[in-house]
Amino acid sequence: MTNLGVLLVALFLPVFPFSIGFNALFSRIRQPSLRAVMLLGWPLVGVFLYRLLEPQVPGWLVPMALATAAFYGFRLLSMREVGTWTGFIATSIWACLWLPLVYGDRDVMLYVAWFGVPLAVLAFLVGGLEKRYGAAYSKLYGGLAQTIPRFSGIFVVTLLAIMATPVFPTFFGMLSILVASKPAAAFTLASLWVLWSWAGMRLIQGMIVGDASDDVIEDTPLALTWGFAALMLVMIIAGFALTGEL
Repeated sequence: MTNLGVLLVALFLPVFPFSIGFNALFSRIRQPSLRAVMLLGWPLVGVFLYRLLEPQVPGWLVPMALATAAFYGFRLLSMREVGTWTGFIATSIWACLWLPLVYGDRDVMLYVAWFGVPLAVLAFLVGGLEKRYGAAYSKLYGGLAQTIPRFSGIFVVTLLAIMATPVFPTFFGMLSILVASKPAAAFTLASLWVLWSWAGMRLIQGMIVGDASDDVIEDTPLALTWGFAALMLVMIIAGFALTGEL
């Protein structure tokens, strides 16, 4: 039962080769709402199963989880399809959650929520790109900051939250995991953090900046833009409020 418990958790906090199953399923789902639910709920199931089954984690699993995170992190650098990019960075982030689980961190659910919200928003943004342009590919169309500025602002801020940029609660979560980790794991985690930021900046460079097309594209409604801004503000305030506890 212990081995089965580890395998079940490894399916929802993806460790290679189980990560292949998640990404294959994620790529088949095309509806943004279903993708958002999956990005919010998939890791929550993993954390719940871990706490329910309390499996004995073998010594090789944490290094394997970090190797999985690094593998998908590097794949982000060459990935142009934003939907697949979303699945890859989610896999890379979730694999790192084995660290706080093994170290007995009680705030794992917070980390899942903090990363899950911007990932879910990104799923809807990918759907918006596919609706406007028929596909969501980096470098397929550039200059979105000029064509659809409100959408571009939401896109950039969402990526900054996913990359755990300071002031976002994801930053405090990553910092907490980093401080609690052993030196080798902490170094790997810090390297992954840089890798995610690099991949995010490449995505922004390929889509937001550059020469804009002459096509007239409908931008995100102003009310929805303010709603997103309010959501991010709530997350930031929550992050600052919980900084002392973390």
